[in-house]
Amino acid sequence: MAHWSHTDIMALEGRFRANLINTIAGFKPALLVGTTSSAQEPNLAVFSNIFHIGASPPLIGLLVRPSPAGTDRHTLDNIVETKHYTLNHFSSTQAASAHYTSARFNRHQSEFLACGFEAEWRDDHHAPYVADATIQIGLELVEHQLLAVNQTHLIIGSVRHVYMADELVRPDGSVDLEKAESTVAAGLDSYHRVGRGQRFDYAKPDHLPHKKS
Repeated sequence: MAHWSHTDIMALEGRFRANLINTIAGFKPALLVGTTSSAQEPNLAVFSNIFHIGASPPLIGLLVRPSPAGTDRHTLDNIVETKHYTLNHFSSTQAASAHYTSARFNRHQSEFLACGFEAEWRDDHHAPYVADATIQIGLELVEHQLLAVNQTHLIIGSVRHVYMADELVRPDGSVDLEKAESTVAAGLDSYHRVGRGQRFDYAKPDHLPHKKS
């Protein structure tokens, strides 16, 4: 059995350590984050550090890693400037194009155009959606914190709009992510299809939960 102490982990080669720590926590949602600059320059980037914070009010968290010296974080800058951004699901067949958005494109170059995605503007939201995304979420920035422990940026967004096909929503309000053909990520470069999975009744201490159909 492999074992690494904290000292061992810190002594690992940098890329090996990054891959190890990025995958040990398991799968994470892989979503495309759409933004625009104050000069109306669209930007698109794939992120996997995205998580539910609360439902009332509806809040979703996004972590943005600290920038290496001399580099920009276009997504972060745009969110802070405009206060608006979108989250967009993509299928495994689009994984290569989605991963391509992580390249260091010039600030004035649109990843939508470079990576083969179409920008879609809806309602009064000041950030572009991915046109063919099965699930589109429009968010407004409500809190931005710089984490002292490692200078990572925590972005908390209020869910302002949600778009998806009616048939993706189950009677209890949950979303069928398999039917939506959503993608999950493991680490920095591995993308996977969402399977059927298992669903259970609300857990109570007096009996084992029953599996839902």
